[in-house]
Amino acid sequence: MERLFHLEEAQTNVKREILAGLTTFVSMAYILFVNPQVLGDSGMDKGSLFTATALTAVVGSVLMGILANYPIAIAPGLGDNAFFSYSVVIAMGIPWQTAMAGVFVASLIFLVLSLMKLREVVINAIPKDLKLAVAAGLGIFIAFVGLQGGGLITASKSSLVAIGSFANPTTWLTITGLLVTAILMARKIPGAIFIGMVFTTIVGLITKLIPAPAHIISAIPSLKPTFGVGVAHIGDIREPQLWAVVIIFLLVAFFDTAGTLIGLAEQVDIMQDKDGKMPRIGHALMADSISMVSGAVFGTTPPTAYVESSAGIAVGGRTGLTSITVGVLFALSMFFSPLLTVVTSNVTAPVLIIVGTLMAQSMKGIQWDRFEIALPAFLTIVGMPLTYNISYGIAFGFLVYPITMLAAGKRKEINPIMYGLFVVFVILLYIINILPKASLA
Repeated sequence: MERLFHLEEAQTNVKREILAGLTTFVSMAYILFVNPQVLGDSGMDKGSLFTATALTAVVGSVLMGILANYPIAIAPGLGDNAFFSYSVVIAMGIPWQTAMAGVFVASLIFLVLSLMKLREVVINAIPKDLKLAVAAGLGIFIAFVGLQGGGLITASKSSLVAIGSFANPTTWLTITGLLVTAILMARKIPGAIFIGMVFTTIVGLITKLIPAPAHIISAIPSLKPTFGVGVAHIGDIREPQLWAVVIIFLLVAFFDTAGTLIGLAEQVDIMQDKDGKMPRIGHALMADSISMVSGAVFGTTPPTAYVESSAGIAVGGRTGLTSITVGVLFALSMFFSPLLTVVTSNVTAPVLIIVGTLMAQSMKGIQWDRFEIALPAFLTIVGMPLTYNISYGIAFGFLVYPITMLAAGKRKEINPIMYGLFVVFVILLYIINILPKASLA
């Protein structure tokens, strides 16, 4: 144990690491129910998604512990799943089977990029302000989905969106869950999001707004409806529009784990060397890449390092034993799939709103006093919810950034790779937006 995790060097012990793992798990267990809910909107089987979510978290978290010895958990992320369901499947009309093939192809490319260490090169080329804007935009988009799912806002022909009906009892269930979770978060209660979900579910069961499950423990749901579907449909990735989707998955995944790892490293001294660099960042990114491939095979969208890992770090988690503990707990959770039936959109809506709020906090790091940076960052952030498409939001920012920077005489601050990304996004917009309409004309 000592040889593998270096507990003494990290000034920790087995008991503390297991407690930290339990704390992290409780803080992020909501993804077991939210991911099937979001991906289920694309037509995928929720039972299979529950198992795929848990297995992906097991693989990712255990690999993070073994390969990198970091106390950071990995599981399917909010953001990629929203892009998959609402932008690719629903908005673009692509079958979920084909979209999952896109995820699988992206994961293979992702793995190759990690092996060649090109991932770090591209990540370092993208300005910090745009990375922060992407995270914030994802947060607002996720919160927007939550507000819709909870009935707090609704569609309107005159103004696009309008306030929901407070005469609907289920809307009040969402409001109750949101307020309770917000109070717990404000009080800094560990596992506040998960506790809030449990409370909202209990209230829903008591008021009969949510039907009670027949039982709580059952056999693990079959993975058959989603397992290997992406691999089987890889031949569908022929049209330019689908390759555009693959590239967007790559770009979104590029930011997620790297940004979270860098942020969490600030909390743990052992994760940084004297120059402030993460000594095993390559191993951590490899764990992420492998879990992305396995997740695509299981049938879920790309995983990411979870910021909720900070909860476990706060109670003393310092090594990979923490993340391995998280993986073990996710494995045990697979026997509780019947609880999926009670986790309705009104239960998950507060989670989406609050996680969106947390992600939007990255806006504070953007240099708003520099217009040449503020405009592309702003367009990235508002572009995602207003177009209901994550890829468009990213494209807006990455297209405007080189233009405003050149206009401001800041040519030397632009990494040459950003010009390449400019061309990539011009092509992407043509493929996704212009080409389909031109073919119908």
